[in-house]
Amino acid sequence: MTSYHLRPQNNDLAIKVYGLSQVSNVMSYLRFTKKGTSQKLLHQLKYRNKPELGQVLGRLYGQSLLESGFQVCWDAILAVPLHPLKEKRRGYNQSLQFALGLAGVLDIEVMHGLKRTRFTSTQTKKSRLERIENVEGVFSVLSSEEIKGKTLLLVDDVMTTGATLAACANILLEAGADQVDLAVIAAGK
Repeated sequence: MTSYHLRPQNNDLAIKVYGLSQVSNVMSYLRFTKKGTSQKLLHQLKYRNKPELGQVLGRLYGQSLLESGFQVCWDAILAVPLHPLKEKRRGYNQSLQFALGLAGVLDIEVMHGLKRTRFTSTQTKKSRLERIENVEGVFSVLSSEEIKGKTLLLVDDVMTTGATLAACANILLEAGADQVDLAVIAAGK
């Protein structure tokens, strides 16, 4: 487990995202390590039909956030959406499973306020610039009225460069969100 939630504005993840979006707090439950436990967990969650693992990880991280006083920070939690075809193929959105676990412990609603408007190729082997370009114009807000004035926690399964999360956060901020914070299951350096 990382301690990013104890310094959510002053960590290497926050620095990664600050040039891309005006988010407030950036946190990660686990440190992503290649061939490590975090990679194995994410692989199980995404490719081995283990949606319940996302909820378990969300509940565990939610407990840490709760103990650090984060319960009353957000009006709603949103998950980075998958393209409908990818979600249908997988059977679930792993980030939404994480959001549901967090929401259960923090007693906050999960809002389905974002949609992915375009299918994109995997970010896995792309450079930072290619990742930013790959997600440009890919997300949209379902209802600006539901977003306006809210403090939101946007979650995803993994953060590498922060391009996907920043693209989603920017759309939410443009739609009138008061503040957007980010949390992921695992993040690399």
